[in-house]
Amino acid sequence: MSHVLSEKTRRLPGEAGVWIFVGADMLMFGLFFTSFVIERSKNVELYNLSQQALNFNYGGINTLILLTSSWFVVLAVHAAKMDKVRHVAYLLAAGALCGLAFCVLKVVEYTEKISHGISMLTNDFFMYYFILTGIHFFHVIVGTVMLFILCRKALAGTYHSRNVLWLESGATYWHMVDLLWIILFPLLYLMR
Repeated sequence: MSHVLSEKTRRLPGEAGVWIFVGADMLMFGLFFTSFVIERSKNVELYNLSQQALNFNYGGINTLILLTSSWFVVLAVHAAKMDKVRHVAYLLAAGALCGLAFCVLKVVEYTEKISHGISMLTNDFFMYYFILTGIHFFHVIVGTVMLFILCRKALAGTYHSRNVLWLESGATYWHMVDLLWIILFPLLYLMR
């Protein structure tokens, strides 16, 4: 008995190369997270005391900002698949503006820490804090630029139901950035 494939076959969204990059990046961050947890277990008191210098509100607001941004990106991909071409650019712009808001708040947070004499040389906790959030911050900057580029292409009507591959690739990267923050936030700001 032969099976007839439907027009819409299941596949991973986006380019395969993006998934390889995402996997490698997640593995790298996984090693960083593991290293952080191991080092934290050696001096829990220092890590807990240092953690009190972090502003939970900044971390929480940035979590909401990135979740909202990912929601806009999901809606943009869905709009393209539904041939709502005009909506795609607006939704991507909203996602990118959320990325900018994250960046601004992170700069405010870094500035506050540095003005209080806290740097990556303060202790092991802050070394991890600045390295982990700094690498993530770089990912957010790259992702935000990418969302603006996708938005520009969307304004030209590039993305629709027959052309979503690069839009899905960009969305995959952006969701990875969001997922990393969802792990970083409790690891740095909440774990006791």
